[in-house]
Formats: sequence, structure tokens, C-alpha cells
Amino acid sequence: MEDREILELFRQRDQRAIPALEERYGGRLRALSLRLLGSPEDAEECVSDTYLAAWNAIPPEEPVYLFVYLSAICRNRALSALGREKAQKRRGGGGGPDGRTGAVHPRYPAGPGGDCPGHRRDPEPLSLRPGEENRRFFLRRYWYAESVREVAEACGVSESKVKMSLHRTQKKLREFLQKEGLWQ
Repeated sequence: MEDREILELFRQRDQRAIPALEERYGGRLRALSLRLLGSPEDAEECVSDTYLAAWNAIPPEEPVYLFVYLSAICRNRALSALGREKAQKRRGGGGGPDGRTGAVHPRYPAGPGGDCPGHRRDPEPLSLRPGEENRRFFLRRYWYAESVREVAEACGVSESKVKMSLHRTQKKLREFLQKEGLWQ
């Protein structure tokens, strides 16, 4: 089912909208939340919370890019859960039995799949506009929480190229934020 059809189900308050979201984006949302949370159970809860938030927000919200909208909700929910977990640890509540937080689960090593701009499964690099490759590396590393190795493998480049690109992008971002008075 296409995004516009799913959004129409939301507008009509048709409960088939949630299974349609699950079918179209469930695996990618689960992989994103699992990458951040490290626990399949927590990831599943995060995805369910994402669907509920979408149900409560659409309408009146009218997302232009449905997956981007859903992944932002999912990512924010996962990061909030991590924040609560860290706060609990500071208060002496402890974490999971293995002490992991935000670790990549071995069952999902490949990451979110095709949901990242420019993602391809074959190692042959894309011909991109200037800066597009840096943008792709930055998003994969900091939005989708992929490791440098995963970014390099998915994009068909060396780890050192990814690291250098990230370093330069961070430097440019810092300079921009300083210029705008948003960074001391």
C-alpha cells in the first residue's frame, strides 16, 4: 500500500492504517529502534508507541514523507527510553542483565535497510552530487546510529573515508554553529 493510501486510512480513522504501516515500515522502524535500544522487546515497544503516536497525530498532521515522519517519532521515543534508563542507572536501578545500552543487536547487523538516502545493497558507489555522499555518511552514522564499519560497508567505501568525511562535516557544522552564535 502506498503512503497516500495509508494517510487516507488515517484521515478516515480506519484501523487498517496501523497494519498497513507495519507491513510497509515495521521492519525498518524495528531495526532503527533496536539499533538504538539494543533489546528486541524494547524495540518492539518503541515501534508500537510510534504507531500510537502516529494514530493520535494524523490528522491534523499531514506528513509529506511518511517514513521520515515515523522514523523521527521512533527515534525520539527510543532516545527518551535510553534517557530514562540512564537516569534509572544513576539512581542505582541498574540496566539489563548484560549492562548494554544502545548496543547493536547481532540479529540485525545490516541496519535499517533501504530507508537511508542513497542506500544500496551492492558495494558499487553511486554517482552523487557534491556533498551528497557526506550527507549520506552523516545521516547513517548519527541519525540511524550505524557504526563507521556499517556505513563503510553499506556505501562501498573504506572506513577511513567515512571517518574523514564525518570529521570534516562535524568541523563545518561546528564552524556554522559558531558563526550563528549557537556554539561557544
